[in-house]
Amino acid sequence: MLPFVLFSQGEKQGEAKAPLKLYIDCNCDKNFLRQEIAYINHVRDQAQSNIKLFVYDIANGSGGRTYMLEFEGIEDYQEIFGKLSYETTSSMTDDEVRKGLLKKVQSGLLQYILESDMAENITYTVNDGGLGEVQEVDFRDPWNNWIFEVYGEAKLKKESSRKEFEYELGFQSDHVTEKLRIRSDVELNQANKEFVKDDETFTSERFRYSADGSVVASLSDHWSSGIFVGVQHNTFTNIDFKYYVTPAIEYNIYPYKEVLRREIVFAYKIGYLHNDYIEPTIFEKMVEGVFNHSLDVQVRYRQPWGNVYARLRGSTFLNDFSKNRIQLNGSFSVRLLKGLAARFSGRFELIRDQINLPAGDASLEDVLLQQKQIATDYESNLSVGLSYTFGSAFNNVINTRL
Repeated sequence: MLPFVLFSQGEKQGEAKAPLKLYIDCNCDKNFLRQEIAYINHVRDQAQSNIKLFVYDIANGSGGRTYMLEFEGIEDYQEIFGKLSYETTSSMTDDEVRKGLLKKVQSGLLQYILESDMAENITYTVNDGGLGEVQEVDFRDPWNNWIFEVYGEAKLKKESSRKEFEYELGFQSDHVTEKLRIRSDVELNQANKEFVKDDETFTSERFRYSADGSVVASLSDHWSSGIFVGVQHNTFTNIDFKYYVTPAIEYNIYPYKEVLRREIVFAYKIGYLHNDYIEPTIFEKMVEGVFNHSLDVQVRYRQPWGNVYARLRGSTFLNDFSKNRIQLNGSFSVRLLKGLAARFSGRFELIRDQINLPAGDASLEDVLLQQKQIATDYESNLSVGLSYTFGSAFNNVINTRL
């Protein structure tokens, strides 16, 4: 937990303070926070607030999320600010998560309440757990920081001319410490489809299994290195058996402890890839081994005015630079004016490395049922959104009735 920092204000005794007006920006249940913290005013626009709360979250080693709460006072409370952290685990329910986050928010707001005209109305209570002698606590973890997950899913969809059945089974493990992260992922997937057109039945069976693992070590506040390995079988991509070994190194311009707020990361990978194909490829190959490498750049900023994320990745085969792939995707959200926000997201991929494509033309059955991967030069998508909120900015009432 980060310490809460409070700087006392040199205000004149008896001077009236403005009522507390809280603006919250978080990926959380805001309605629950407004309902439970009903003793202060909640505003939907930060320009009308005198307390700003920004909550940043990221996945942690226990399978849950770590939340960083940053409080900032404005006007009468401009010299009061602070930071608190809150950690959840994968075994916690949504209700437990939001209740725990509520306690942290209330703890952070106490500093402002003490400086407001509400201070004389505060009643302090201490739970029994806070009394008595200090006892030693056993912090030993019987699982040694390992998290395991087993999952399964089955889907059935049926129409008069179409029938689909799909199942997926998987196992994941994750071991996270400050110095080391070990991950593994095993997955089995099968999808059967049937389509009837003009009394003719088209069928498709897609089968895939894969096992991937990685070990990543923290070298310093900015550097990391690791190795990635895996095997795969995939009828859709014409892969009978594939294995790869890829060492990697990563550099973050900012210290990793600032990842909740900002990051600019460069990752370079170089390794060996071996493919056994189900059918001969367009290059008349049944077995193939290649060396490839890639450079991956990611930028992420989480700020009061909005969020920015961009990723650029380029990869190529070392024996033939004409076989390459460039991927660019990103998202951008920004508060433009009072109540007006804009959101942009997009992805573009230039594809020149489909060495696995089977020879020959795709059949109608392959196209209709997506039974095999089809050749393409690029993929792209783009989305743009605007939202404008207006009306009452001071309303603490929660009403979820019909």
